[in-house]
Amino acid sequence: MVAKSSSLFVLLVTVLSCSFSLVRFAESKVPQDEIDALQEITSTMGAKFWKFNGDSCKIEMVGVTADPPKGSETGISCDCNSTVCHVVTLALKGYSLPGMLPPQLVKLPYLKEIDLSLNYLNGTIPGEWGAMQLTKISLLVNRLSGEIPKELGNITTLTYLTLEANQFSGIVPPELGNLINLGTLMLSSNRLTGKLPVALARLRNLTDFRINDNNFNGTIPDFIQNWEKLERLEMHASGLQGPIPSNISLLNNLQELRISDIKGPQQGFPTLTNMTGLVRLVLRNCNISGEIPPYIWTVQNLEMLDVSFNKLVGEVPDTINLERLRFLILTGNSLSGSVPGSIFKDGSNVDLSYNNFTWQGPEQRTCQDNINLNLNLFRSSSTENNLRRGLPCLKDLNCPRYSTCLHVNCGGNDVTIKENKGNVVYEGDGGVEGGAAEYFLNGDYFWGFSSTGDFMDDNDYQNTRYSVSLASSNLSDLYTTARRSPISITYFHYCLENGDYTVSVHFAEIQFTNDQTYTSLGRRVFDIYVQEEVLRKDFNIEDEAKMAQKPVILEHNVSVTNNILEIRFYFAGKGTTRIPDRGVYGPLISAISVKSDSKDCSNGESKGTAHIVAGAVVGAFGLVFVILGILWWKGYMPGKRGRKKALRGLDLQTGFFTFKQIKAATNNFDPINKIGEGGFGSVYK
Repeated sequence: MVAKSSSLFVLLVTVLSCSFSLVRFAESKVPQDEIDALQEITSTMGAKFWKFNGDSCKIEMVGVTADPPKGSETGISCDCNSTVCHVVTLALKGYSLPGMLPPQLVKLPYLKEIDLSLNYLNGTIPGEWGAMQLTKISLLVNRLSGEIPKELGNITTLTYLTLEANQFSGIVPPELGNLINLGTLMLSSNRLTGKLPVALARLRNLTDFRINDNNFNGTIPDFIQNWEKLERLEMHASGLQGPIPSNISLLNNLQELRISDIKGPQQGFPTLTNMTGLVRLVLRNCNISGEIPPYIWTVQNLEMLDVSFNKLVGEVPDTINLERLRFLILTGNSLSGSVPGSIFKDGSNVDLSYNNFTWQGPEQRTCQDNINLNLNLFRSSSTENNLRRGLPCLKDLNCPRYSTCLHVNCGGNDVTIKENKGNVVYEGDGGVEGGAAEYFLNGDYFWGFSSTGDFMDDNDYQNTRYSVSLASSNLSDLYTTARRSPISITYFHYCLENGDYTVSVHFAEIQFTNDQTYTSLGRRVFDIYVQEEVLRKDFNIEDEAKMAQKPVILEHNVSVTNNILEIRFYFAGKGTTRIPDRGVYGPLISAISVKSDSKDCSNGESKGTAHIVAGAVVGAFGLVFVILGILWWKGYMPGKRGRKKALRGLDLQTGFFTFKQIKAATNNFDPINKIGEGGFGSVYK
């Protein structure tokens, strides 16, 4: 009986073992040749660590280091049936892989999507990829170079292709016109040249086309009218010239039209009547003249209207039916008339700087503190640069004194820097949050800044990222913070003594890195003007300093003849916009110093002087207390009981006071408040 039971038990165990083996054999599994191909692919891209689970179709480890970089993304998916799984998508984003694009991709015959964005890959796109049936290729932010291979035109299944932020050169191959299913084509921030090939007219399914920051030539082609499904068109500093073709009006589905910094003949405002679904309209620095057509003020979905730095005239209408408008940027035109109340929309950002509007005095609504919008009126009442026309909302437009220097720590706090002639206090503007339409004035010393524009696509709807800092570095305090601007920022100093000055502008690229990661691949380019004369075109901080996070100083000699100095920085559409994150571009300024060539530094009551005066006041009070102590010791003052009686009921407070507090308390050291003088200076009540 026992032997029979043992036989049955052995039989049961054998059956169960066979059953489990059959179940395991029946599980969906990635074929070994695809597993081997993945190993080759990641090795070619420079991954030192790789672990893949073929049973679960899951990447368990990949990268240059064992631990994944912060913000990296890994994605792989398989299409499985009852017996086998095939890899259909592969994404390795943000790993800074330093190798090359893998030709071995063809060993994954079922692959449909590849995303290798935010890496450090170099070399060219393998021509072998042209034999695949891919639907998506994303190579955003790498070091890829050479010409775009014509073999890409064979992948007629492609619906998405982005080569943005690389180093591709040469022409756009006409073969890309074969990609008739393509919906997205992004070629921005490369070194592409030549004309856009006519063959691209066949891309009738395009919904998103971007060619910013390139070196194309010729005019904006008429064939864009064929892209009737287009929803987003971007041509910032593409190299193409105007005028904007009139048949652009046929693109009825456009929601985002962004064109800027194009050369060519002067043109009128393009016809956009049929684009009723526009959400963002940017026509900046396009040499557009005439008036803004009335229908623009009735586009119901419009959230941004940026027509800055053109030659527009006329008035802003009293009625604006734009309920969703959040950004109205009219900077740098010749618009005139009064500032209409229709622009006063809660939470909006309105920039009217550098125009011919009626001057806004302190009693007008535009100058009231209770309006809930960001409004920039700097030089909004005349392109003529003078004190009255430049500064709005002031009661007293006369200079109480004239200075011979200026030191500003842009984007940071007050900081003392040791220089050749001693310590210098750089006054900080880090407390100013900034915004899409920001006008800041330091009323004590008559300097400030005017900043224009929104960092588009950064998902920061509160516009808080206008100053940046570097947490830890070997840089001095002057360079660990900076102020930045998405379009234009002007630092100005009024009430400056006429004469010759040396302007020093301090920079350090603190948003890019010096390592072998994708965060080192950013390229920041902007223009610099002093007194509206070009100091540098296409200035690149990192190129000038030979590396990131290293200070560089530009010096310029200038003559001041009307007591006003202006230093303007302008983003002309060039450079990357998505490294290390979306919305990183535009001017970046660490500090500004202005010194007279013939006189010692003085701003009437400079900070250094302020500290001396404050010290003298404190010293005077100290002397008074010493005298009172001696009198008490000699018996000329009331005793302890008398003092208690005299002080009873008084709320005495002691503490430290800044010069600004003392200045405010004495009404700017008004002689009326002067109660005497001593060896340490005047004493005020």
